[in-house]
Amino acid sequence: MAEAVSPITRQVAKENQDIGTAPIKYRLEDVEDCLIYDRHGASVPFKKLYQDRKSVIIFVRNFLCYSCKEYVEDLSKIPEEALEDADIRLVVIGQSAHHHIEPFCSLTGYPYEIYVDPERCIYQKLGMKREEKFTDSAHPSPHVKSGIFMGQVKSIWRAMTSPAFDFQGDLHQQGGAIIAGPGSQVHFSHFDMNRLDHMPINWVLQLAGVQQTLDFSDKPKIVHV
Repeated sequence: MAEAVSPITRQVAKENQDIGTAPIKYRLEDVEDCLIYDRHGASVPFKKLYQDRKSVIIFVRNFLCYSCKEYVEDLSKIPEEALEDADIRLVVIGQSAHHHIEPFCSLTGYPYEIYVDPERCIYQKLGMKREEKFTDSAHPSPHVKSGIFMGQVKSIWRAMTSPAFDFQGDLHQQGGAIIAGPGSQVHFSHFDMNRLDHMPINWVLQLAGVQQTLDFSDKPKIVHV
């Protein structure tokens, strides 16, 4: 039986891994009308994602980022019934043009909702970081398997071999995760400090109400705790 994950109730900062309560310094009302785009280029206001039900919203750096690719590969392993039982939506948001969505989903196997914010309207208004910060106490993401050197080589190769040679987003922009809804209530937020600072997926799911712990080591396994 897997060890239960302790509840996390604050943004994880690499200088301070203690558990506590951190204030949320933004309002979703400030970004609710920002437009995001689906794989077909159709626009919807951001608030549509969380108005009617609780949503886990993951912001990635860019679609060429190797760590984001490997993180989303693990998101794709979340069983649909785990989300349905908790009555939550899982959404990924990138910052590329919409035509990069389909190839990214094919590459990662990601089956859930995904949109892009090509103008980085939401990223900027929420205050997500645009430069990386590393510290000696940093813990690597449990979802990133590639080392930095090989990961960057893979990202560059994908850029060179893609139909449209671009970096599919601002290379300096960092991502994050929020749990919001229904309505404009924010239950939790974490803004990444660097490419390896993703919130562990099991932590995010637990905070959103998922009553299962997933094993991402190989094949997805649900362990009841």
